[in-house]
Amino acid sequence: MEKTPEYKWYVIYTKPRNEKKVAAELLAKGIEHYCPLIKTMRQWSDRKKVIEVPLFNSYLFVFVSEKEFFEVLTVKGVVKYITFERKAVAIPEYQIEAIKQTLLNEVKFKVSTENFKIGQKVEIIKGILSGVMGEIVTISGKKQLLLRIENIGYSLLINISQSDTKIRN
Repeated sequence: MEKTPEYKWYVIYTKPRNEKKVAAELLAKGIEHYCPLIKTMRQWSDRKKVIEVPLFNSYLFVFVSEKEFFEVLTVKGVVKYITFERKAVAIPEYQIEAIKQTLLNEVKFKVSTENFKIGQKVEIIKGILSGVMGEIVTISGKKQLLLRIENIGYSLLINISQSDTKIRN
């Protein structure tokens, strides 16, 4: 009996400014991926323009099984998988979904590489991010939801009312 392949989210590191090219190549190969993009205003000497840039420079998420794992490394612009103790690190699906929901619903947030102390674990129970899990932290006297993407050293800080959350064990 054939075993069903197990798919997981992994983080790949790309050459600088190659995230969109790598995403297009992965799409052409039929490999599921996620390249979170944000809109930002850029100014040139003659004009201003809103463009989409990667949320995390040089990082992309791929959803692969063992079958496609090494094929990802053949894509032009891919440098490597993010590893811990020489093993590719899987990202929990809830973190990918939280990033998607945050961007899709245009929730205001800040990206941080700060190493936060572990705080109270909570789940959002109201609003457009209902079901997202994270930690409550206090930054500059304001309580915010911290969504850690530990394996790449980034966090999203989301302004949220504590009444919209419930404590998780």
